[in-house]
Amino acid sequence: MDEWWRAGDSVWREDAATSTRFVLEAVQGVPRIDWELARNRLTDVALLVGAALPTTCTHAAIFPPEFSFCPECGAALHRAGPVQHAAWWGPATGLLPPGAAALPRHVPHGLPQTALPLGEALEGREPEPAVGRPDWRMPAPPNAVCVFAAADFGFSAQRLVALAYTRNVVQYWDPPGARWHVFAADEGAADLHFTASAYAWLPPAESQGERRRGEFGIVPTAHGLFRLIVNPLAESWRTEPVFQARLAASPGGVGRRIACPFVTPDGVRLWSAATDGADPEVLEIDAIDPAVPVPQAGWSRPFSYDGRLYWLHEEGQLLWRPGHPPRWLPWPFPWVPRLQFGGPARSRDGRLWLIGNDGANYSFRALDDGAGLGTPQVESIDGARLGFGTLLFRRGHQVKDDPWSVEDVEDQARVDALVLPLLEAVSATRDQPSGLVLRFPGFTGRAEAALAGEVLPRTFVEWIGRQNVILDEIARLKNPGECVPFVWHGSLWLHHPAWNEIRGWKLEGFA
Repeated sequence: MDEWWRAGDSVWREDAATSTRFVLEAVQGVPRIDWELARNRLTDVALLVGAALPTTCTHAAIFPPEFSFCPECGAALHRAGPVQHAAWWGPATGLLPPGAAALPRHVPHGLPQTALPLGEALEGREPEPAVGRPDWRMPAPPNAVCVFAAADFGFSAQRLVALAYTRNVVQYWDPPGARWHVFAADEGAADLHFTASAYAWLPPAESQGERRRGEFGIVPTAHGLFRLIVNPLAESWRTEPVFQARLAASPGGVGRRIACPFVTPDGVRLWSAATDGADPEVLEIDAIDPAVPVPQAGWSRPFSYDGRLYWLHEEGQLLWRPGHPPRWLPWPFPWVPRLQFGGPARSRDGRLWLIGNDGANYSFRALDDGAGLGTPQVESIDGARLGFGTLLFRRGHQVKDDPWSVEDVEDQARVDALVLPLLEAVSATRDQPSGLVLRFPGFTGRAEAALAGEVLPRTFVEWIGRQNVILDEIARLKNPGECVPFVWHGSLWLHHPAWNEIRGWKLEGFA
């Protein structure tokens, strides 16, 4: 006869006549458990639900939570305590859930920036010119064009999820098994494809009540915004509709509101709601020049700054402040932005600037402040500058003042180099910007060519900070802008869709 155990928020069935013995029947907040799948990754399941594992006992492969000894032989059991790791959501706007390092308000949210103290952990390594090597190597996900999030998703252990947004695939890393699992969609789940514009999601909003198990966040799809919920106990995922329409761009958040441009038969409109999807509204977009329609695709990832949301496009910018109508501002002819160079840079007075070219020269243009008064300030420069925020480079030299200021020349040899910033570390204790960059030595071509598929013979993965550290050297890299950095389990990782492995560097002393 079966016996039933309730331990914490889970229910177990004990069948002493079988080798499995303890079977996980239910977990609060999890709609379905597939024991046949779970049987192949018991250690991972035990860590997710806080269950106990045997040390010397062979009477069961897994025991309910709060068991300290085997009820058959009395052998001591092992229950892994939760290990606290900072959550990673990538360049995200809006509110971040607990466990994530929130960016300060004085920086744009949605750019590749982090408040995690990466510099203190990486700068203890041997400085340049020594060339380091990765500490870890993880197999690349089966569907390599993806973005990453690392969080506990309401479970007892942090896990890494890779969302392949061009293939409608959710991928899950099983640390004890050291392999990727491709989750199956539950019946009725929405298709997660989204390729109309640059991809960005909204992490789950912080709530006053208990965290919802498995909630990944709000993701864009070809048919609207959906709440994505993963279930690692059944290797599946499902969706809940938030807003159904044809989206023109990814969603963004500012304050307690989220918003997303969408396409109607009459053109592009802006949908907005509270962070939980309540109180929705549809807003008409105020076009300064009606002759230039709002584009229906091709937008960059949104960012928020100073109480406003921005979407940038090759043809113009869309700005919105909650409580005000959104505004579409085309760029003045013949000026064209260079969005592939990184993103908006911030000057010392707090304004944002975007680099572009008028066909003859590069220049920085001040992003409109929303008032529409006067002509935005333009600052001419003598060459391409790559970066975002305050992490900016002209060729191989860092620009440490305003975006248009003269670069700091610390090594004359670096004039024949090009540096592409990937991730800026924002810190209140540092006077100068620091972050992760790619350095292309001996490259004398145009920056546009380096980013558009030209083969780069040598590339250094480098940390720029109080001490510059070369983390790795890569041969024959193409499309460097596709590199995706992320932090997971106390290490900094770098992924590229063309690589078979993800490179990782342990963050010594990082909590």
